Amino acid sequence: MKLASWNVNSLNVRLPHVERWCAEAQPDVLALQETKLEDAKFPVAALEAAGYGCAYSGQKTYNGVAILSRAPISDVRHGIDGFDDPQRRILSATVGDVRVVNLYVVNGQAVGSEKYAYKLDWLAKVTAYLAEEIRRHPRLVVMGDFNIAPDDRDVHDPAAWHEQILCSTPERDALKRLQDIGLADSFRLFNEDGGHYSWWDYRQAAFRRNLGLRIDLVLVSEALRPLCMAATIDREPRTWERASDHTPAVLELDNGR
Repeated sequence: MKLASWNVNSLNVRLPHVERWCAEAQPDVLALQETKLEDAKFPVAALEAAGYGCAYSGQKTYNGVAILSRAPISDVRHGIDGFDDPQRRILSATVGDVRVVNLYVVNGQAVGSEKYAYKLDWLAKVTAYLAEEIRRHPRLVVMGDFNIAPDDRDVHDPAAWHEQILCSTPERDALKRLQDIGLADSFRLFNEDGGHYSWWDYRQAAFRRNLGLRIDLVLVSEALRPLCMAATIDREPRTWERASDHTPAVLELDNGR
């Protein structure tokens, strides 16, 4: 079972990229973030033609999340109970015997800003939700654009990013609390070294110079950890014309066990 997460930075623009990557990489489940599409405009027919069923939660211009799957999708949940948030950032669904949660974590704008405080509060609410999800669904995968680089290995220039947005201590501590409910960073199960990134700014030839951050994560529960076969970042789509600034983070599970 191959699962992947990809912030496409507008599905309307990047639909040909999604179709191409799905044809080439053959993911079983693909979580998309920043689709930037109202639900009425979601390209269901095109994705079904590519072999994928769809669950989606979107809004005009901003945010938006979707889960694509080659197997049937069930028990779809938009957002979380008790959190009346107009931003479409959370989508959960079951595929086979795996519960998938797709997150597009708040960016936060700048350390100390109102949006930063909102990000930390949002993460606390999501952590409480995930603690309940992992109790109900021990075979849990949480993936998405986390807008947090877990540690300095995930940052091209730790000194320049020190205590800046995406790399500040409170954000990293919030991510650690989320993982402490029983979620492992699948990439780190196979890769301990630094220099691997999933996002590069469009400016300053950042991709060519590999000036990036690893902020797109696939987290797995303890029940799934023994089934993890490989975790990678596919840089290829970032080389394509009109590419998203993110590229897919991929996990392969031996789900036959």
